[in-house]
Amino acid sequence: MLSVRDLTLHIPVPPHVLRAVDGISFDLHRGETLGLVGESGSGKTLTALTLMRLLEPPLDHLPHGEVLLDGRDLMRLTETQMSALRGRSLSMVFQEPMTSLNPVMTVGRQIAEPLIQHLSLSSRAALARAEEMLRLVGIPDPARVARAYPHLLSGGMRQRAMIAIALACRPSVLIADEPTTALDVTVQAQILELLAELQREMGSAILLITHDLAVIAATAHRVAVMYAGRIVEEAPVAALFAAPRHPYARGLLASIPRIERTPPPTLPEIPGMVPGPADRPRGCTFTPRCGRALSGCATEPPPLTAIAPSHRVACWNPVDV
Repeated sequence: MLSVRDLTLHIPVPPHVLRAVDGISFDLHRGETLGLVGESGSGKTLTALTLMRLLEPPLDHLPHGEVLLDGRDLMRLTETQMSALRGRSLSMVFQEPMTSLNPVMTVGRQIAEPLIQHLSLSSRAALARAEEMLRLVGIPDPARVARAYPHLLSGGMRQRAMIAIALACRPSVLIADEPTTALDVTVQAQILELLAELQREMGSAILLITHDLAVIAATAHRVAVMYAGRIVEEAPVAALFAAPRHPYARGLLASIPRIERTPPPTLPEIPGMVPGPADRPRGCTFTPRCGRALSGCATEPPPLTAIAPSHRVACWNPVDV
C-alpha cells in the first residue's frame, strides 16, 4: 500500500549539510504493522513528517525520493492534491496530543472536521459520527467528551481522541508516532490493543514509530531499525529479536534489562552518541561506536542487502548467527 524509495532530506545549513533522512526505502502492506525504531535523533519523526508532506517552508521543497501510496507518488502532488489525501487515505497520530489538538475547539468538532472535509457529511452527521468514533476508541460517555475541550481530558483520553481523529475517515495507511509516550503502562497496553483491534476491523497498514522495543515485540509484524538517518536492518520481528545481524540492532537488544537469577554487574550499553546530522561519518555512520568495524567501514556506506528472505542488513561485517 505504501512504497518508499530513497527518501532523502538533506538540509543546507552553511557551512554544513544536515543529513536528517539519508536515503531510506521500505514497503508497507495491507493489514501489516511495520515498526520503525531507533534512538532519539535517528530521524524517525522527520521521516513521518516527510511522508505526510507536513514540513514547513523552506524545508518542504528539500525532500527527494519516491513515496507511492496506491501507485500515486506523494512527492509529486500539489498541496491541494495532498490535502485531499491527508486524513483520508493517509493519516497520522502525532507524538504530543496536548500540543497537537486545537485547544479552542471541542474534541467532537476536531473529529468531525475531516469527516466534513473528505466525506462531505453535514455538521450534525459528522458530530454524530465523532461520538461513534469516541465510543469506538473506548472513551466512556462519548457525548460528554465530544463537547469537552482537550485540557479537560487525561493524557490517555487525549491520545484516544487523536486516534479517533486519525481513523475517522478509515485511512488505508496510518502513521503512529510514539502513540504511547508519557502514558503509564496500563494505558499503553490499552492504546496498543486498540490500534491492533481497529487495524483488524479496517484492514489499515500501520507505520509504528517508537524507541520502545517491547512495544514493537508486542504489536509489529516487521521492524526497521533506523540509525543516523538510515535504515540499518529490516526483518520480521521474530527474526530480528532472535538473531539481530547489525551490531547496532544487537546493541539495542542487549541493553534491554532482563529479570535473571544472577543479573550482570552492569547493564550493557552502546558506547558513544548518535552523530549529529552535520557530523556523520562518510562511510558507515555506526563506525565510531562499532566493535566490529573493518578498515573500509569508514570510507564507504554499506548498502541495505538481503541476507535471508525478508531480512536486510546494511553492514560490511554483520554479526554471525
